[in-house]
Amino acid sequence: MAYKRFFTGLLFAVALIATYSFVAYDNPIDKIKQQLDKWTDKNPVEKVYLHLDKPYYAAGDDIWFKAYVTEGSYHELSDLSGVVNVELLDWRDSVKQFIKLPLTNGTAAGDFALPDTLSAGNYRIRAYTNYMRNTGSEYFFNRPISIVNSITTASASTNKKAKPSKSAPVNITPAKPDVQFFPEGGNLVNGIESQVAFKAIDASGLGVDVNGTITDNKGKQVAAFSSTHFGMGKFTFVPMAGNTYSATVTVSGQQLTIPLPKALEKGYVLSITDADADNLEVRITTSRALLQEDPSRLVTLIGQSAGKMYYAGKSKPGIGEFNTRIAKNKFPSGIAQFTLFSASGEALNERLVFIQNPDRLKLSITADKQTYAPQQKVKLNFSANNGDQPVAGSFSVAVTDESKVPVDENSDNNIMASLLLTSDLKGYVEKPAYYFNNPGTQTRTDLDVLMLTQGYRRFDWKEIMNDRFAPPTYTAERSLKVSGTVTTTNGKPVAGGKVQLIDIDDVTFTLDTLTDADGKFAFNNLAFADSIRFIVQARNAKNKKDVEIHLDSIAPPNTAGNAPKLLVSMSDSLTIYSQSSKQLYDMQRRYGVGNHVISLQEVIIREKKIALKHSANLNGPGNADQVIYARDLRNMGCIRIADCLQGRLLGVIFRNGVPYTTRGFRPMLVIVDGVYVSGDYLNVINYNDVQAIEVLRNVGSAAIYGGRAANGVLIVTTKRGDDNDKQYDGPVTGRGIKAYYPKGYYQARTFYSPQYDQPKENKQLADLRSTIYWKPDLNTGKDGKTSFEYFNAGGRGIYRVVVEGIDSNGNLGRQVYRYRVE
Repeated sequence: MAYKRFFTGLLFAVALIATYSFVAYDNPIDKIKQQLDKWTDKNPVEKVYLHLDKPYYAAGDDIWFKAYVTEGSYHELSDLSGVVNVELLDWRDSVKQFIKLPLTNGTAAGDFALPDTLSAGNYRIRAYTNYMRNTGSEYFFNRPISIVNSITTASASTNKKAKPSKSAPVNITPAKPDVQFFPEGGNLVNGIESQVAFKAIDASGLGVDVNGTITDNKGKQVAAFSSTHFGMGKFTFVPMAGNTYSATVTVSGQQLTIPLPKALEKGYVLSITDADADNLEVRITTSRALLQEDPSRLVTLIGQSAGKMYYAGKSKPGIGEFNTRIAKNKFPSGIAQFTLFSASGEALNERLVFIQNPDRLKLSITADKQTYAPQQKVKLNFSANNGDQPVAGSFSVAVTDESKVPVDENSDNNIMASLLLTSDLKGYVEKPAYYFNNPGTQTRTDLDVLMLTQGYRRFDWKEIMNDRFAPPTYTAERSLKVSGTVTTTNGKPVAGGKVQLIDIDDVTFTLDTLTDADGKFAFNNLAFADSIRFIVQARNAKNKKDVEIHLDSIAPPNTAGNAPKLLVSMSDSLTIYSQSSKQLYDMQRRYGVGNHVISLQEVIIREKKIALKHSANLNGPGNADQVIYARDLRNMGCIRIADCLQGRLLGVIFRNGVPYTTRGFRPMLVIVDGVYVSGDYLNVINYNDVQAIEVLRNVGSAAIYGGRAANGVLIVTTKRGDDNDKQYDGPVTGRGIKAYYPKGYYQARTFYSPQYDQPKENKQLADLRSTIYWKPDLNTGKDGKTSFEYFNAGGRGIYRVVVEGIDSNGNLGRQVYRYRVE
């Protein structure tokens, strides 16, 4: 299939020509193609989709998801990025949870554990790669979800002192609905019949039904209209020179008067309609004034998707209306953008069209029966085909009990709706799955009206044609890294400086690098967990630490979303789910499991001295006037122990390596691992072998050793095999050193699928679950087949199985299967 797509992509050069008034292309089409190719090479389109196990959740639940990251117009699994970011945001657009996941072949599995203290409200899950930030957060994956909290609500109703949980308030917005009008192709032109789309939303941001009339400045009605779908619709009329037009709109019991965009005297009208299921009908009409001005005027029509040109055609001179028919299979499925250019390469008109090709994967889920019993083991067979050919692909499956999790299919998550539609549109799209669940004439018509009213702009034609390509601000994140700049205290870069990256909890993990001529350094291709703690230590070329470290940091993306800010509406489905989640919560509390917060009384934590496991101190390990640990010796950077300790022990000086007390300057007693040795024995001990040195100077601490300890005692304990000396215990602040706690990879949990045939299984808990099964790594081989099995829960009703995924060529698939449990 890959070679076919490549060949199809090349056919744009001859893909035009089949019809009436267009001829084969030459310049400026060559120039447009060249510039588009430049832009695409530097700005490949990357997208993210998350398959969620459920459409909504309750406090205390787990959110399970699989991330699919795709690249290009054919949505092949991406090898551009190696890391994906996933966030849970509340109605205030505040990030509640944030994780980073490593991508393997463009996919990753993750989860969020929702605490039972989470307030009820409308939340959203957002996912993106670092590279996707170049086009703005409007193109991130954004999925609004409702989260209920029957726990705090129930507690508040039974506890008069308790404050009920607050639901998310509606944004303060004007009560006046918003109605906008969008001429097809961008402009109204006098004397040419034009199609005008409209969209009406209420104060909540959702579509609202409207109807009205169009009148000219003389009061004459020229058109009437009414919405057909989510506040959207369209009408046609012919604007005339010398007139202005306005719409009288009735919406939500109010009557509004809204002026229409002013019609141009000179211009073009670009109209695109469905000729039939397989072809588009394109009509370009030129105004009479333009023809009179220049009868030989030429225009060029370009059709592209994700920056790849798939159609090009040029008009014949002297013709006022140009028509052509374009086969839809010339384009990949998704949004295609048609742009009309002047002979000089100026963009004149634009029109979005949605292409629905029959390239959806045929997924099949079969079972040996349609009815099962509660707690019975189920085995389902799964196959994936592209046409009649089996395909290898990456899929994920979620099984839920619909008696506990009722689903509105049009509001549900959908891989086609996300990757083909909403990932390319700015603004909120209401119930995008509607356009894909049962595609037909009506849904295609409604989808076309959406194309006429929704914003789309991944690039600006003026920038493209003038060769102004700004380099990407954000690079593709292949793996984790730590980078920065080393400067002098005066801010000058330090070239050739030595930089160390040290794991605080395991100093055996230490990396070294050098700064470049600009003082920059980087530790690339790292993989570390979310809880890691680093020390970055730097020295100049002369090994002096009088330097400053400036670590690179990237500001988080803007969290503002485009979804309506609504109260969580306790619909029938949410009420049912809230009740079942409360039963599960009570059972989990009974058995001490789940994401539950337990209130504790005040706990006082006191610091405890580090115990010296093998110390021979007769007073007890660590019970000394002063203790020097291995970590202290390591940071002193000396050769002999005496040199390390000189000036650092209170009341002790060293002569030729022998310790003397400052009280009378007599030699101290030295004990190494319980053995009495001569004072100069310290000179033969490698400081790397020392675990600790304890100093006994006071009579109370040294008396236990008798008269030989009159001048004090030095007790040396050497390291043993069971000593834990991997932790960094040096300084974490100061010149030439900086602590750094980066965001590492989240270690995703594994979904637990109860086994009812195990005697120790807690069947009471297992019976109450609403997500019956979740498997993010359902993969098919060359034969396109696999299977999976699990146990039903204890509930009776309809169980819903949803499988989504992508094959190796980027073809998308989704299948919903249901069976009865009784």
